[in-house]
Amino acid sequence: DNADSSTLHAVTFLRTMEILTVNSIGQLKVWDLRQQRNEPSQIFSLAGDRVPLHCVDRHPNQQHIVATGGQDGMLSIWDIRQGTMPVSLLNAHEAEMWEVHFHPSDPDHLFTCSEDGSLWHWDTSTNVSEKPSFLHQGGRSTAYLSHSTINQSVVSAWLSNDPTKDRMEITNLIPNQTLSVNSLDVLGPCLVYGTDAEAIYVNRQLFA
Repeated sequence: DNADSSTLHAVTFLRTMEILTVNSIGQLKVWDLRQQRNEPSQIFSLAGDRVPLHCVDRHPNQQHIVATGGQDGMLSIWDIRQGTMPVSLLNAHEAEMWEVHFHPSDPDHLFTCSEDGSLWHWDTSTNVSEKPSFLHQGGRSTAYLSHSTINQSVVSAWLSNDPTKDRMEITNLIPNQTLSVNSLDVLGPCLVYGTDAEAIYVNRQLFA
């Protein structure tokens, strides 16, 4: 009760006895269920404007790496071992981001969806920088983004501080969608998502 003073938009397990929440004033909080008091064990927040965060997911193998998305459509990557601000902020959607998911067995791949009708596949796998040409999938040319990071000791595609490796390929999987993509999930080669079109869509060849 009375755990937070603002609306909670998403909750997920970090570990068995710890959960993550995001709220309407741009805060990411870690809660330890072993503690009896109604206070988070850690609080992280976006600098400046209190942009509401709508979704959160943790890296399946490296639980200190957390991704969030918010009302401004930005993708934020956090390292909850250090600092109180995101490691990186990535320009993403043109409207609210409703869902973010790491691929459970291949977390170099991340998926986000938005009110603007887009569903993005973020690929940070090591062979991205070696691909000879840009992909054109679904009518949108692939973009390569680099992002600045605080010095990191861990070797991860999401927290890398080597700018030559710190590139990612982003593909809009449904470029002509105009209605909001509200939710998604991914398992193996399959992606499922739901939209304002009152339909469930399944992509069975995610890595084809």
